[in-house]
Amino acid sequence: MSSPDFEITPRNKVVRRPHRGKYDKATVYDILDAAMLCHIAYVIDGQPYCTPTAFWREGDTLYWHGSSASRMLRNHITGIPVCVTATHMDSILLARCGFNHSINYRSVMAYGTAKLIDDPQEKIEAMNNFIDRFFPGRTKLLREATEKELKATSFVMMEMEQASGKIRNERVHDDEEDYAIPAWTAELPLHTVLGPFAECPRQSPGVVQPAEMSAYQEGRRFDEVMRETYRQHYGAAE
Repeated sequence: MSSPDFEITPRNKVVRRPHRGKYDKATVYDILDAAMLCHIAYVIDGQPYCTPTAFWREGDTLYWHGSSASRMLRNHITGIPVCVTATHMDSILLARCGFNHSINYRSVMAYGTAKLIDDPQEKIEAMNNFIDRFFPGRTKLLREATEKELKATSFVMMEMEQASGKIRNERVHDDEEDYAIPAWTAELPLHTVLGPFAECPRQSPGVVQPAEMSAYQEGRRFDEVMRETYRQHYGAAE
């Protein structure tokens, strides 16, 4: 049985504001599963790079997608150390001095060795999971990928060796002597929400939004939709 927490090591230990650090897998998973976009940091020949891409989680393993022509994927074939980050910006805090301005956020940093998925069948499974994780049941409605499309698309996997979350959820705070300063202060909440859908003008007659994608509704918060679609595809968080 796997541990419910990630081991705390010098690599994943939260150093600044350590009380905000989260090492339990339930919290780390929740932050990851509420996101679609991550950033992959790695070094090739001494040069640091950071690549944004879509990703998803299965247990303690992260998967991400990219073009077969990308520098990152060409160098993942034999496996390279990477740091994967995902961040949700929840609010802006305006204070009475510049130093006390801040941001509330949820973030994860995960570490491991990234490896290219080169087995053809595993690649097809990854492609299907990539679609169905975000859009439950959608692959059954789509045509199969062509050989050219499969060749042009690559997937990478990384077992999370260590990971940590970091959460800031605080109110506006000022030094006591600054409260007399007549500067407007406030917390400004930030949420990514779904807007009005723009259906394809060549939509086939009678085609409607599938019931499996009922989570996608105008006005809903995107992080909530991501968590819901994860549970739809994989069940309760592992």
